[in-house]
Amino acid sequence: MSTTDSPAGKTYRDAINLLNTCQSNAATIDAIRKSGMKMNQYAIPEMVEYLHRLGYKPDDLNALNVIHITGTKGKGSTSAFVERICRERFIEKGYFGNGGVSKLRNKEEEGDDDVVEGGDEEWYGGIGLYTSPHLCAVRERIRINGKPIPEHLFAKFFFEVWERLETYAPKASTASPSGLPESHLAQLARHPVYFRFLTLLAFHTFVQTRTRLTVLEVGMGGTYDSTNIVPRPLACGVTALGLDHTFMLGNTIEEIAKNKGGIYKKGVPCFSVSQEGHKGERELQEAAERAGAESFQIVPIDPVLNSVKLGLPGKHQIINASLAVALARAAFASTRLPSSLSRMAVSIDSAQPIGTVPEAYLPYLERTRWPGRCQTVNQGGTTWLLDGAHTVESLTCCGDWAFGPDGMRKTGLQRRVLVFNCTSGRSAPALLGALIDAGKRAWSGEGPESWFDQVIFCTNVTYTDGGFKGDLTSKAIDLNDLSALATQHQLADAWAMLVPSFSKDSIHVVPSIEHAVRIVRGEEAKAQVEVLVAGSLHLVGGVMEVAGLGEQAIDMS
Repeated sequence: MSTTDSPAGKTYRDAINLLNTCQSNAATIDAIRKSGMKMNQYAIPEMVEYLHRLGYKPDDLNALNVIHITGTKGKGSTSAFVERICRERFIEKGYFGNGGVSKLRNKEEEGDDDVVEGGDEEWYGGIGLYTSPHLCAVRERIRINGKPIPEHLFAKFFFEVWERLETYAPKASTASPSGLPESHLAQLARHPVYFRFLTLLAFHTFVQTRTRLTVLEVGMGGTYDSTNIVPRPLACGVTALGLDHTFMLGNTIEEIAKNKGGIYKKGVPCFSVSQEGHKGERELQEAAERAGAESFQIVPIDPVLNSVKLGLPGKHQIINASLAVALARAAFASTRLPSSLSRMAVSIDSAQPIGTVPEAYLPYLERTRWPGRCQTVNQGGTTWLLDGAHTVESLTCCGDWAFGPDGMRKTGLQRRVLVFNCTSGRSAPALLGALIDAGKRAWSGEGPESWFDQVIFCTNVTYTDGGFKGDLTSKAIDLNDLSALATQHQLADAWAMLVPSFSKDSIHVVPSIEHAVRIVRGEEAKAQVEVLVAGSLHLVGGVMEVAGLGEQAIDMS
């Protein structure tokens, strides 16, 4: 059997079908939201228990050389910048061979029992990256050297994790390292919920492929997030804070800062960007002090970045790039990084103050890619502008980009279309208002009624038959809301209120992404088309899938 084949019943599609059984449904999520329940205090002990059932201890994860990143806005972009810096630095210094393949047979670090199946060498000994959510395929969340792991490796590692959890039987002589009471352990589900399972799968994948350095993006919050079980990362960072997931994290920036500062660890250099109005900075510093961090620093912006064309568009990316450079430099300087890696990677003046961007790093920042965030994809006569922005703050940044010099053309004969969605519970007028306000600032001489020829509000359902692509299945959608298109009608009403002179005949509420793409295809017959897709990463991923942009759009290399 070749390395790209999977045993019967253990294919990638089989893995996705099983993974989707771990999703929480909309009713469960809504009950948690309405109860005002905060993050589960047992979340970390439960993750430690599941890790134990896989045969690992938290200390085993230290060998992954983790850079841990959280925040409300920009944590994915910052993770992408960090990954690119580390990957390119290692390539330049000769740590990777042709095509970015790691020199796996390093006798200083490897034993004689290392066996890599033929054809899979490129996936071993590289730079790991774990992010969420995915756009088109679940395996995008687990990347090595910038590439999503292939389907056959995803399936292989998935079923190793699934079956270890399925068959686990506690030994009477072995106490659980989690510290959970026996009564709690007895009630613990055999398989964890969706995000926890994927986090365990990522850890297992990175351990098995022996990643040399690993960038971990927090899923939600920090203190109780399932990624927060690595005892000694090389560096920890917090991006810009904002009000999001308040039902779980708190209703103020200060409360959210306390939660996100929970990733700071003893003996680890910890960082934050300068927060708006400095809100939350004191709480972050206190979190670092409580943890016994090696240091805590607010990262300033190096003015040199103002003249650099970053690979990720938008002025806000300068902040993320600054933090990424600080995190990478701290990781390279760590005494816990294997000497063979630090020799390859450092050679940067460690005396330079934090916030200084070494000249050697500038090309890495220029070449960084991050799918679905201020991303432009050309397809024939259509230009897709894709941004998963879903908060007021991020949609302001999205608008600055989309209506700015790197976005839509203000003049010309092209047709313009907006495709938008948001999750229920978010304020339609506030979200659309942020986008419109940004447009007014950029296109001051042109009213918003003339910006788009068609405005489409659709669900995140993939196809017209009501089905999802397996990787895009979401049980978190309220079926009653979905069938009534309640959220989409709220968005349409909000647009009509905010732009009263916009033609009502050009406002569309449709039940699927495929319906929306059909309207776009109809515009293509009239002229070149520019399509802004925003409001939800799940929407962006679905558009990539239906419009056939996937392989081109998700490439980070």
